[in-house]
Amino acid sequence: MIYMLEDEEGIRNFVIYALRSSGMEAEGFETPSALREAMSEELPELLLLDRMLPEEDGLDVLKNLRSAPETRKLPVIMLTAKGTELDKVEGLDSGADDYIAKPFGTMELISRIKALLRRASDAPAESEKLEAGGLCVYPSRHEVIADGTMVTLTLKEYDLLLMLLRHQGEVFSRESLLREIWGYDFAGESRTVDVHIRTLRQKLGSCGEVIQTIRGVGYKAGDGAVD
Repeated sequence: MIYMLEDEEGIRNFVIYALRSSGMEAEGFETPSALREAMSEELPELLLLDRMLPEEDGLDVLKNLRSAPETRKLPVIMLTAKGTELDKVEGLDSGADDYIAKPFGTMELISRIKALLRRASDAPAESEKLEAGGLCVYPSRHEVIADGTMVTLTLKEYDLLLMLLRHQGEVFSRESLLREIWGYDFAGESRTVDVHIRTLRQKLGSCGEVIQTIRGVGYKAGDGAVD
């Protein structure tokens, strides 16, 4: 079940219709209080969350969800007219798993929902630990430690690292990483992956050598120096 908190009836009805037409169960709510009442009866698999709402701001709704044990890991995509870079950073830093600015394409939205649900279904066990060289990642705690030092990553940097480490030795093309991590295909946007890989390596320091470039193909995690 997917819930949507959106006070504009036209947008809410359109998205719910699109989701149901794609074979998903979906329900829409106009106010945070209506959403909370529904969630007291049944928790959704994913929440689509507007930011500018009656009763309270969407970021406050998100922060309350992240502070409650039963909804701490609930996948949340923010759908909002506030689409500046600062707005997106604020939303992601508040705990959103993805951030989509209005207006948005229905196919892109559904693709991102499916990608996020796939990642959520692969939720790590509490004891899971991923290692490569001097790099350790604890998915259940969302912690990355490089040569004994805690490293702070953005959501996409973390998702990239997690995918590569969980499939060490497997080569991923830029297009496949864009599809799996960002949840959609954009022709000519593969440079987005290169930029994130570069900043990821910089933050990991010497442990960045774990991420190898496969010329003409993409990237993999393994031993040895980067190209």
